[in-house]
Amino acid sequence: MEQVGYDMYCKLLDEVMKEMQGGTYKKEEIGEDIQIDLNISSYIPDSYIENSDVKISIYQDIALCKNEDEILDITDEILDRFGSLPKEVENLIEIARIKNSAKEKGVNKITQRPGNVVFYFSKDKFNIENVNRLITVFKNNIKFSPSALPYITYKIDENKSIIKQVKDFLKEI
Repeated sequence: MEQVGYDMYCKLLDEVMKEMQGGTYKKEEIGEDIQIDLNISSYIPDSYIENSDVKISIYQDIALCKNEDEILDITDEILDRFGSLPKEVENLIEIARIKNSAKEKGVNKITQRPGNVVFYFSKDKFNIENVNRLITVFKNNIKFSPSALPYITYKIDENKSIIKQVKDFLKEI
Protein backbone atom coordinates (compact mmCIF):
# COMPACT_ATOMS: atom_id res chain seq x y z
CA MET A 1 0.00 0.00 0.00
CA GLU A 2 2.88 2.39 0.78
CA GLN A 3 4.35 1.85 -2.70
CA VAL A 4 1.23 2.63 -4.72
CA GLY A 5 -0.59 5.06 -2.42
CA TYR A 6 -3.81 4.56 -0.51
CA ASP A 7 -6.19 5.60 -3.28
CA MET A 8 -4.57 3.36 -5.88
CA TYR A 9 -4.53 0.52 -3.34
CA CYS A 10 -8.29 0.96 -2.82
CA LYS A 11 -8.91 1.02 -6.56
CA LEU A 12 -6.84 -2.11 -7.10
CA LEU A 13 -8.61 -3.80 -4.20
CA ASP A 14 -11.95 -2.87 -5.74
CA GLU A 15 -10.80 -4.35 -9.08
CA VAL A 16 -9.84 -7.64 -7.41
CA MET A 17 -13.17 -7.78 -5.56
CA LYS A 18 -15.12 -7.24 -8.78
CA GLU A 19 -13.10 -9.92 -10.57
CA MET A 20 -13.67 -12.37 -7.69
CA GLN A 21 -17.41 -11.73 -7.93
CA GLY A 22 -17.33 -12.48 -11.66
CA GLY A 23 -17.67 -8.89 -12.75
CA THR A 24 -15.56 -6.98 -15.20
CA TYR A 25 -13.42 -3.98 -14.51
CA LYS A 26 -12.20 -1.62 -17.16
CA LYS A 27 -8.56 -0.62 -16.73
CA GLU A 28 -9.41 3.04 -17.38
CA GLU A 29 -11.60 2.99 -14.25
CA ILE A 30 -8.44 2.83 -12.13
CA GLY A 31 -7.27 6.17 -13.46
CA GLU A 32 -4.31 8.21 -12.37
CA ASP A 33 -3.54 8.49 -8.68
CA ILE A 34 -3.68 12.10 -7.52
CA GLN A 35 -1.22 12.68 -4.69
CA ILE A 36 -2.28 15.13 -1.99
CA ASP A 37 0.15 16.11 0.74
CA LEU A 38 -1.41 18.79 2.95
CA ASN A 39 -0.60 19.46 6.59
CA ILE A 40 -4.01 18.53 7.93
CA SER A 41 -5.36 15.61 9.90
CA SER A 42 -7.55 13.50 7.63
CA TYR A 43 -8.45 10.09 9.00
CA ILE A 44 -11.22 8.18 10.75
CA PRO A 45 -10.58 8.22 14.52
CA ASP A 46 -11.03 4.99 16.49
CA SER A 47 -13.38 6.87 18.77
CA TYR A 48 -15.69 7.52 15.79
CA ILE A 49 -15.61 4.08 14.11
CA GLU A 50 -14.16 1.33 16.27
CA ASN A 51 -14.56 -1.64 13.92
CA SER A 52 -11.47 -1.78 11.66
CA ASP A 53 -13.28 -3.67 8.86
CA VAL A 54 -16.00 -1.02 8.73
CA LYS A 55 -13.37 1.71 8.87
CA ILE A 56 -11.47 0.20 5.91
CA SER A 57 -14.71 -0.05 3.97
CA ILE A 58 -15.49 3.62 4.61
CA TYR A 59 -11.95 4.64 3.60
CA GLN A 60 -12.36 2.66 0.40
CA ASP A 61 -15.77 4.18 -0.34
CA ILE A 62 -14.37 7.69 0.11
CA ALA A 63 -11.30 6.96 -2.01
CA LEU A 64 -13.41 5.58 -4.86
CA CYS A 65 -15.74 8.61 -5.10
CA LYS A 66 -15.58 9.97 -8.64
CA ASN A 67 -17.87 12.97 -8.35
CA GLU A 68 -19.71 15.24 -5.94
CA ASP A 69 -22.87 13.09 -5.93
CA GLU A 70 -20.89 10.06 -4.75
CA ILE A 71 -19.17 12.16 -2.08
CA LEU A 72 -22.55 13.43 -0.85
CA ASP A 73 -23.91 9.86 -0.79
CA ILE A 74 -21.03 8.50 1.30
CA THR A 75 -21.18 11.54 3.59
CA ASP A 76 -24.89 10.96 4.17
CA GLU A 77 -24.26 7.28 4.83
CA ILE A 78 -21.54 8.07 7.37
CA LEU A 79 -23.74 10.65 9.09
CA ASP A 80 -26.67 8.21 9.24
CA ARG A 81 -24.58 5.37 10.62
CA PHE A 82 -22.20 7.17 12.98
CA GLY A 83 -23.49 10.67 13.68
CA SER A 84 -21.86 14.06 13.24
CA LEU A 85 -18.48 14.08 11.54
CA PRO A 86 -15.30 14.77 13.49
CA LYS A 87 -13.03 17.39 11.89
CA GLU A 88 -10.60 14.67 10.71
CA VAL A 89 -13.36 12.90 8.75
CA GLU A 90 -14.58 16.21 7.31
CA ASN A 91 -11.01 16.81 6.13
CA LEU A 92 -10.85 13.32 4.60
CA ILE A 93 -14.00 14.04 2.62
CA GLU A 94 -12.67 17.44 1.53
CA ILE A 95 -9.49 15.73 0.29
CA ALA A 96 -11.71 13.51 -1.89
CA ARG A 97 -13.29 16.67 -3.31
CA ILE A 98 -9.87 18.19 -3.95
CA LYS A 99 -8.73 15.02 -5.74
CA ASN A 100 -11.74 15.05 -8.04
CA SER A 101 -11.24 18.72 -8.85
CA ALA A 102 -7.50 18.23 -9.37
CA LYS A 103 -8.13 15.36 -11.77
CA GLU A 104 -10.51 17.52 -13.84
CA LYS A 105 -7.89 20.29 -14.04
CA GLY A 106 -4.96 18.04 -15.00
CA VAL A 107 -3.25 18.38 -11.61
CA ASN A 108 -1.59 15.14 -10.54
CA LYS A 109 0.07 16.21 -7.30
CA ILE A 110 -0.54 18.87 -4.64
CA THR A 111 2.12 19.39 -1.98
CA GLN A 112 2.13 21.85 0.90
CA ARG A 113 5.43 23.47 1.75
CA PRO A 114 6.10 26.18 4.35
CA GLY A 115 4.06 29.17 3.17
CA ASN A 116 3.17 27.59 -0.19
CA VAL A 117 1.22 24.90 -1.96
CA VAL A 118 2.69 23.44 -5.15
CA PHE A 119 0.37 22.18 -7.89
CA TYR A 120 2.05 19.75 -10.31
CA PHE A 121 0.42 19.23 -13.70
CA SER A 122 0.40 16.43 -16.23
CA LYS A 123 2.42 17.85 -19.12
CA ASP A 124 -0.13 16.74 -21.71
CA LYS A 125 -3.04 18.30 -19.78
CA PHE A 126 -1.41 21.61 -18.82
CA ASN A 127 -2.90 24.70 -20.46
CA ILE A 128 -0.23 27.41 -20.63
CA GLU A 129 -2.89 30.01 -21.46
CA ASN A 130 -4.26 29.66 -17.92
CA VAL A 131 -1.01 31.04 -16.46
CA ASN A 132 -1.61 34.66 -17.56
CA ARG A 133 -5.15 34.57 -16.18
CA LEU A 134 -3.92 33.06 -12.90
CA ILE A 135 -1.29 35.79 -12.61
CA THR A 136 -4.04 38.37 -13.10
CA VAL A 137 -6.18 36.75 -10.38
CA PHE A 138 -3.46 35.87 -7.85
CA LYS A 139 -0.85 38.51 -8.76
CA ASN A 140 2.48 37.94 -6.98
CA ASN A 141 1.11 34.99 -5.01
CA ILE A 142 1.95 32.46 -7.72
CA LYS A 143 5.06 31.38 -9.59
CA PHE A 144 5.00 29.22 -12.69
CA SER A 145 7.77 26.74 -13.50
CA PRO A 146 7.66 25.22 -17.00
CA SER A 147 9.81 22.16 -16.22
CA ALA A 148 9.36 18.61 -17.56
CA LEU A 149 6.32 18.45 -15.26
CA PRO A 150 5.00 22.01 -15.07
CA TYR A 151 4.03 23.31 -11.67
CA ILE A 152 2.64 26.40 -10.03
CA THR A 153 3.67 27.49 -6.56
CA TYR A 154 0.87 29.31 -4.75
CA LYS A 155 1.65 31.47 -1.72
CA ILE A 156 -0.92 30.72 0.97
CA ASP A 157 -2.24 32.74 3.88
CA GLU A 158 -1.20 30.82 7.00
CA ASN A 159 -4.21 32.25 8.87
CA LYS A 160 -6.80 30.78 6.49
CA SER A 161 -8.01 27.22 5.92
CA ILE A 162 -5.59 25.36 3.66
CA ILE A 163 -8.45 23.27 2.28
CA LYS A 164 -10.44 26.35 1.27
CA GLN A 165 -7.40 27.98 -0.33
CA VAL A 166 -6.57 24.85 -2.34
CA LYS A 167 -10.18 24.44 -3.47
CA ASP A 168 -10.41 28.13 -4.42
CA PHE A 169 -7.18 27.91 -6.42
CA LEU A 170 -8.36 24.78 -8.25
CA LYS A 171 -11.59 26.59 -9.21
CA GLU A 172 -9.53 29.24 -11.00
CA ILE A 173 -7.38 26.85 -13.02
